[in-house]
This record gives sequence, C-alpha cells and structure tokens, in this order.
Amino acid sequence: MRLRPEDSSGRIDTTADTKTTTSLSRKENKIASGDKDHGSSGRDSENNKAVHLKFDDNSLVSLLCGEHDRYLVHMEKALDISIVLRGNFLSITGPTQAVSAAHSGLQILYDRLSRGLPVDSQEVDAVLRLGPSEEATGGAVDEDLVIRTRKRHISPRSKNQVAYLRAMCGDGLVFALGPAGTGKTYLAVAAAVSRLMKGEIDRVILSRPAVEAGEQLGFLPGDLREKVDPYLRPLYDALHDMMPGNQVVKRMADGDIEVAPLAFMRGRTLSNAFVILDEAQNTTSVQMKMFLTRLGENANMVVTGDLSQVDLPHGTRSGLRDATEILDGVEGVSIIHFDDSDVVRHRLVTRIVRAYGDFEEKTEAGRQYMSSPSPDRPSTSRSKKRERGKRP
Repeated sequence: MRLRPEDSSGRIDTTADTKTTTSLSRKENKIASGDKDHGSSGRDSENNKAVHLKFDDNSLVSLLCGEHDRYLVHMEKALDISIVLRGNFLSITGPTQAVSAAHSGLQILYDRLSRGLPVDSQEVDAVLRLGPSEEATGGAVDEDLVIRTRKRHISPRSKNQVAYLRAMCGDGLVFALGPAGTGKTYLAVAAAVSRLMKGEIDRVILSRPAVEAGEQLGFLPGDLREKVDPYLRPLYDALHDMMPGNQVVKRMADGDIEVAPLAFMRGRTLSNAFVILDEAQNTTSVQMKMFLTRLGENANMVVTGDLSQVDLPHGTRSGLRDATEILDGVEGVSIIHFDDSDVVRHRLVTRIVRAYGDFEEKTEAGRQYMSSPSPDRPSTSRSKKRERGKRP
C-alpha cells in the first residue's frame, strides 16, 4: 500500500499495491535490499503478503522507526514479520493478518507524529494491542479521545481504554475494574485535570480508603494531611505527571484540587466536580453506598479498583463488588472490565498478572472470599459445634 501526499487536506491518501512473495525468502529479501535481518524467524515466505508504504516526511519517518530502527525491530518480533526500510519506503512481508496489523499500526503512528504527538515504545505496543480494527484507528485519530494536559498528551492504548474514555465522557458514574497497570487511575486523573483546565468543572476531588496493604503501620505522625498523604501518594504522582509542580501546589492551596480520605466524605454534596475513588476494593458496602450518594449536580464520579487485591479483614465483603452487582444495568452507570491484555506497564507486569490469574483460577484462591459475604468465620464454625452439641 502506498501512502501519497496528493490529498490537499494534508491527510495520507492510500491506494492498494499488494503482491504475493514466492521467489525470495524473508532473509533473502533483506539481503537483496541491503538491510539487516532483524529477528528473522527462518519461516518460508510462500503465500506471504507484501505491502509497500511510502511516507511524505523523511523527518517523521526517522521518528517512526526509532533509534537504530528499534520500533521496527519490535514490530517484527511481536508479529513475526519482515520490515525493510529504504529511505522513506517501507516494505512489510509476512502472514496476511500480521501484515495488516503492522500496516495499520504504522499508519496510526505516522498520523500521531504528523499531529505533533510523541511516539515511544509504549505507543508501539498500544497500536499492536489495538490491531487493525476501526476502534484502533478511532483510539489514535479521534480527537475527542486524546486528553491534553499541561505536560502530556494522553491517548488510549487498548480497546478497553477506548471504552473507558468514552464512558467518562458520557456517563455520570463509571466503574473501572481490573489488574494493576491497566491505566484505571491514570486515565481518570488525566480526564479530571483536562476538564478542570477547560473550565468545565470547578474542582477535582481525589479520594482513597486509608487501608494498609497487609501491614499494620500504626499511628502516623503529623496533622491530618500528613497522616493520609502516604495512602494518597499514587494520586499525587498522577497529578504531577499531568501538571507542573507549582500548578499542583497552587491549585491544591486554592481548593481546585482536593485530596481527601474516604472517611471524611460523609455529609458532603459534591457538585460541579470530577470525583475519583481509587482502590475502591478496600471499601465496605456501607462506605461505598455513602460515597456514591455524594454525587451532586454537574458532577462525574469514577470508581477504580482491583478485586484480586482486597486488603479488608477476612470475612468482610468488598463494597466495590456489591456496587457493581447492584448497579449493573442502571442507566447512566458504566462498568468497564480490564484484563491482563490491557496492562501498559512493563511487559513483565502482564506476565505476572497472567500467572497469578492462572494460579488463582487453578486453586480457586480468593474466589470464595470475593463471592461470599462471610466465608469460614470462626464464629460460624463455633455456632455449628454448639448446635451439634445440643442434638440428642
């Protein structure tokens, strides 16, 4: 497929130019073109599809390929294809589906660069994860789904992230459930900061239950803010990634951005605000109901959590699970489920999440805890013993 600059609108015009490679192997193609054989698999190239691309801007092509063509090498290894670069021409050879994914991904990345947005290895992973579907191109091209903040431009990196951003644009209450590293909190903070900068809301409220992750930290020194800061540090980190540090301090001092523990939400009405409850799997049912009923006029609420990492006392049912079961199907409420394929951190995190998921499914670890309101409580077993003792 050739990309030509004839379109006066500035967008890339595409025309088909596809052929079947039968005479040269993948390695021979690279040798014939004078390029290195990056990650050659030794696969026979018979019946492989070959697609050719021509890009208009050589400076963008160098950014598209990365230093020492590392982005192209990454695509080759991920899709088991061959990519040959000659000037501003790219030739992609491999199985039809893989070639289509690489072709779509390169188009998306080039379009991103042409709009002044950066490309890095995570963006390359994102376009490969999205694939050559309509939602993939929508995730990268649809301006409504690109969040612009003072320091970064953020776009979705998986299909579930696309659905998540669309839900935050259209629904008053959004639940985001899934493993660590899927962007649940980060995208919510980005959406909140963007709306605050546009003047669509008056304040951003970030909340989190003060529950230790399996440790007893005891009493922390300092005033209220100093006591809760360790629990809310991930939210601060996300804020500083979106805004300059002095702006974060100023807006927090002015009350435009408020960070508060969940325990101090009772009795409040949160209007003209974007409210985020992070780590919601550590709320009780009573706390969750209290928090959800704080929603006021012109306000959006996002609740994030991972039901596989509950730190509540044994036998206490998570309020997040209760809320998603009770509110499923209610108009104006969206529930987005992320999985290990949405993890956008280090690739090893995806493997860790997947390995733990396989282990828990195999051993049924935690299944009874999350589905039963009070599993295996000692008091229950003692009461059964007393009942057996009373029988004649």
